[in-house]
Amino acid sequence: MDERLKKQMDFILEVDKIKNIGRQTYLSDGKRKENDAEHSWHVALMAFLLKEYANEEVDVLKVMTMVLVHDIVEIDAGDTYAYDAEGNKTKEAREKAAADRIFGLLPEDQGSYLKGLWEEFEAYETMEAKFAHVMDNFQPLLLNDASGGKSWVEHQVKKTQTYKRNERIPEGSGKLWEQMEQIILKNVEKGNLRDA
Repeated sequence: MDERLKKQMDFILEVDKIKNIGRQTYLSDGKRKENDAEHSWHVALMAFLLKEYANEEVDVLKVMTMVLVHDIVEIDAGDTYAYDAEGNKTKEAREKAAADRIFGLLPEDQGSYLKGLWEEFEAYETMEAKFAHVMDNFQPLLLNDASGGKSWVEHQVKKTQTYKRNERIPEGSGKLWEQMEQIILKNVEKGNLRDA
């Protein structure tokens, strides 16, 4: 078999494991929690649908590709819950090692490109990265709202934690941040988020 194709197939089979990485966010019906593959697909579709709300014009294909690969590192590193203070201490090192291994399975050109997108997402500097973060944070907020705040209640999440987590969202989309803030405040009123 052609070596390039073999590497691509090896990567494709390896990233299938993302379907087994569970997240803490419930589906909108609240019946079960989503996995990383479902999250990434949902966020990519949102990026296409909501691109008009980015603060500046973005390369939407780049954003979609970025969010499709942004959680691949969790195959090795695991999903670190957004509000897990202890897990977040080692997250960066775990994910960097995972990125080296997993993207290293691909032919050099493709591996470098995808790893570069992952690094760009993590750096949070370009407009595409900022908008990708908006999508990555907006999606679980929407699902939490739709499921009656199930995950927030389960983890006793505070309003201040959601504000801290989303403090840079206005850099990517002021309009979507307004919507996100309305959802946060509504869920504080309902008691789904602790008012602290």
